[in-house]
Amino acid sequence: MFPMEELTFQRIRDGLESGEITSHQLVMNYMERVARIDKSGPCLNSVIERNPDALYIAEAMDRERKKGKIRSSLHGIPVFIKDNINTADSMHTSAGSLALADNFAPYDAAIAEKLRAAGVIIMGKTNMTELANFMSYTMKNGYSSRGGQVINPYNPEGDVWGSSSGSAVAVSANLCAAAIGTETDGSIIWPSHLNSIVGIKPTRGLVSRYGIIPICTARDIAGPMARTVADAAEFLNILVGEDERDPSTWCRADEIPEDYTSFLDKNGLSGLKLGINRGYFEEFTDSQKVIAEKAISVLDSQGAVLTDGIHMPHLRCDSSVLLYEFQLCLNAYLATCTTTKCHTLKGMIDFYGDHPKEGLKYGMTILQDAQYNTSGTCTDAKYLLDRLGALRISQKDGLDKILDENNLDILVSPGITDSSPISGYPSIIVPAGYDDENMPFGITFIGRPFTEPLLIKAAYAFEQAMQARKAPVWDL
Repeated sequence: MFPMEELTFQRIRDGLESGEITSHQLVMNYMERVARIDKSGPCLNSVIERNPDALYIAEAMDRERKKGKIRSSLHGIPVFIKDNINTADSMHTSAGSLALADNFAPYDAAIAEKLRAAGVIIMGKTNMTELANFMSYTMKNGYSSRGGQVINPYNPEGDVWGSSSGSAVAVSANLCAAAIGTETDGSIIWPSHLNSIVGIKPTRGLVSRYGIIPICTARDIAGPMARTVADAAEFLNILVGEDERDPSTWCRADEIPEDYTSFLDKNGLSGLKLGINRGYFEEFTDSQKVIAEKAISVLDSQGAVLTDGIHMPHLRCDSSVLLYEFQLCLNAYLATCTTTKCHTLKGMIDFYGDHPKEGLKYGMTILQDAQYNTSGTCTDAKYLLDRLGALRISQKDGLDKILDENNLDILVSPGITDSSPISGYPSIIVPAGYDDENMPFGITFIGRPFTEPLLIKAAYAFEQAMQARKAPVWDL
């Protein structure tokens, strides 16, 4: 029996190449785990829809392999993607919303195109906080009216955080080889933090946003979620690249290395100048502080040059930017949809108003604010000033200033940081341990734009020294 827990890309690849396992068998085995863990047993509820063609695609990838056609290093490997990513197939793209439950996307998202070209099997879609947690100010993390509540695999009473909660839980529970999440305000990093996985939030412009249900062009980005830094780096190889449909990606070829896995180095921390951000320490419990201090000592023991005592607190400087862009961005996306009844934000509000019992468990105050308290044209004076101010506060007067004044290569935040999504700079989170309530805790590495190679180098070295991740356990 091929062991399914904690499979790495390399282990799967070895099994496929040797004939020990086939892609078809892999999908079958993952489907069984979804049945036993996600839809029964602990009922994690991380998968919102299964691709009915997944087994056929797997068989085709097996046939190609037998004929010597290998599309990429991830040929025939099954993954999940978030439910706000377009796939022009038999699956819906709803962002967890009942208002979009009839949306069959007429085109693939750019990253879905890349996955298919690489021979990656899109096994299904993951549940998420509805509309990427931009529906209600009181929405519970991991809840959607279409998919229900996602459950933390380590503590059923614990938070799953961030809208990519389904992707994080599916990866952590070994329901797939890896997954894709999206982030506007921490929705890759936060769920990875609380579900003990590795998440990479790429530099804005590294990965195309085309075909993803949007919140805000200023902040949206997709990225890989995996159980190891090596797998996240290899998955990132597939996702990056210029896309003529997304101006943020134009003229980026010189900033993309040939292979992110070439930066995996067990000694990668040696000599790196790291700043330790203690801006969130007062929020930690005693057991979380113990994990954080142990992680810092590991960084030190691996030869990093530490500057302790950096204080970069939470940034809350651009919530209005998301609100003012939402109506315009969402309406532009909905205009491309051909099967859904809702073609505007106003149409969605009307739908929810007609279905309050099914769709409004937590209300729709954000939707109403975006529709009725903004122009929908991004010409509002407050929006324009806040957009410019947020960039200045998070970049020039924020991360740039801290990195430059302290002569740092990387800023390290035990726990999470919201400076990365606001600035558009890259970050990687790596598991560091588990607190007294068995809730995971991670360490985030943040760098300058397009320094993913440096972050991967540091994160991998830390991961290898820390060896913190452990799979969740259930009495099935």
